[in-house]
Amino acid sequence: MKRLIIILLIVSMSQGIAFGQKKKYEPPKVQTPVDYRGATAPAQPNAQSLADVKWFEVFKDEKLQGLIRQALIHNYDLRESVARIDAARASLGLTRSEQFPTIGGSTDMVIERLSRDGAVTLPGPAKRDRSFGSVLLNLFTFELDIWGRLRKATAASRADLLASEEARRAVMTTIVSDVAGAYFNLRELDYELEIAKRTSGLRRESLAIIRMRAENGVSNMLEVRQAEELVYDAEEVIPALEMAIEKQENFISFLTGKNPQDIPRGSELTEQQMPPEVPAGLPSDLIERRPDIRSAEQDLLAANLRIEVAKKAFFPRISLTGFLGFESDQLTKLFSPSRSVWGLLPQIAQPIFTGGRLKSNVRLTQAERDLLLVNYERTIQNAFRDVSDSLVAYRKVKEVRSQRELLVGTLQDRSRLSYMRYRYGVSNLLEALDADRELFDAELGLARTRRDELLTVVLLYKALGGGWQV
Repeated sequence: MKRLIIILLIVSMSQGIAFGQKKKYEPPKVQTPVDYRGATAPAQPNAQSLADVKWFEVFKDEKLQGLIRQALIHNYDLRESVARIDAARASLGLTRSEQFPTIGGSTDMVIERLSRDGAVTLPGPAKRDRSFGSVLLNLFTFELDIWGRLRKATAASRADLLASEEARRAVMTTIVSDVAGAYFNLRELDYELEIAKRTSGLRRESLAIIRMRAENGVSNMLEVRQAEELVYDAEEVIPALEMAIEKQENFISFLTGKNPQDIPRGSELTEQQMPPEVPAGLPSDLIERRPDIRSAEQDLLAANLRIEVAKKAFFPRISLTGFLGFESDQLTKLFSPSRSVWGLLPQIAQPIFTGGRLKSNVRLTQAERDLLLVNYERTIQNAFRDVSDSLVAYRKVKEVRSQRELLVGTLQDRSRLSYMRYRYGVSNLLEALDADRELFDAELGLARTRRDELLTVVLLYKALGGGWQV
């Protein structure tokens, strides 16, 4: 039996040594592009990125800055991320506490009186009243972390804490971009409403002139009905835009953690100041800047550490249990030096047969690490794609905006000439109405393009990892 026990201990120890070989953690190597696709020029070494600029230097509208500040305080997602950080910090404290001994005290005191005529017969002059007790300082199961299992577990919890802090920064970048994007959408709707009201007023003036011409026999009822159609077409857009504006205000109120209310406005859509240049910087810097990538890396580090913790379970656990204090059958002599007691109990626990549980636990942690590795690589590739998409969109939307400005200028001149030709009887009203209808659609399209140009800056700033810097 002794030989069998020794053989089983040797086998279990050898398994622990096989699984417990140390392997230094190295961040996964990811192939980074030399430059971003869609960049107008190659980035130079140590080149500054748009993400290095603080958000209040990118978005200069004071009303927008106030909304972002409110959101960074009251937004529900950010408050939730802060609570997750507190939970991760508390979890770290719990895990770290296992490395230290637990010290506690206990005391008990008994005072009793024995009966004179009871079953217990007191010998000789013994007293009926007795008192005794003990005072002990206990050290409960202090594990000697020889193999580093507890240290690895603490390091894993610390990585979880860092991951949650990076996740909070990622939420901050999302909040800044969401509030800025929602604000620019609101200002674009305001601009569309202004265009619709202005167009409606001009069309009503034209309708009055056409009705006057019809009364004088110069025009006919068909032209009057065509002019009324344009008026109703413009006025139909107004309540739809007003509804969209109120919904957008409610959305911004939600982002800032408030009940639905009016949103203060700052600069007009056409007066919004944006950076004259939007440098993307080096792709290699993106991995170190974007908080979602750094959070994914900390998750991966924690998973690697938990693999080490699972491997350490093959090694024996050595713990100490001890106590010291005083014990006496008389309370008056409890703290006498001769009444001192102490004890020390070392324990060694070595798993011998667990039915494959320990090996399966190692494989489980390795599989979880592989999943997080895939997530880490996907997060990086997605970040490169976000930046490339934003750069392409920024460049192409600017081209679209310049063409739409030319189109609106041409249609404005065409509409003016068409109405002039109609008034002088050179052409019919249909030509002028078509020009007016196309001008209205083109002006709304230009407003949306100007908004899209602002949104490309917002998305590029977020894709590059900007917005979390205080």
